[in-house]
Amino acid sequence: MQKGILFAIAALFGAAMAAPATAASGKQVKLTGEIIDSWCYITEIMYAEGTAHHQCAVWCAAGGVPVGILGDDGQVYMVLKLGEDGTNVANPKILKIQTHRVTVDGDLHKRDGINYIVVNKIVNDEGIVKQTHEDYGIQPGG
Repeated sequence: MQKGILFAIAALFGAAMAAPATAASGKQVKLTGEIIDSWCYITEIMYAEGTAHHQCAVWCAAGGVPVGILGDDGQVYMVLKLGEDGTNVANPKILKIQTHRVTVDGDLHKRDGINYIVVNKIVNDEGIVKQTHEDYGIQPGG
């Protein structure tokens, strides 16, 4: 009897493991905000927005620090991918838009309280709009 129960449990577990994993499809969104470097933003090592932080943000992204979008809603969205580009880490296209205010169309995924976005298209790039040098000065490395 016990062997039969153990066999049934093993068979169910094996079937569950053999089932293909399916990724949850993302909700299509239009998002507007500033491209940020997540390390300086989260750790608050330095003021991590606008012109005062631009050069540091470029260096962080080039070094592989994850890039996010600080949305107008105050939420941070981690950028997983930009368009059809296969380069996810230190993506040259992202380096060119660091600290820019952008509007993007993308697929939003949420997991464990974290927002992720796969950017399908940059709809609008306003460039750097937060002129923060007067308020915060040039930051180290900038």
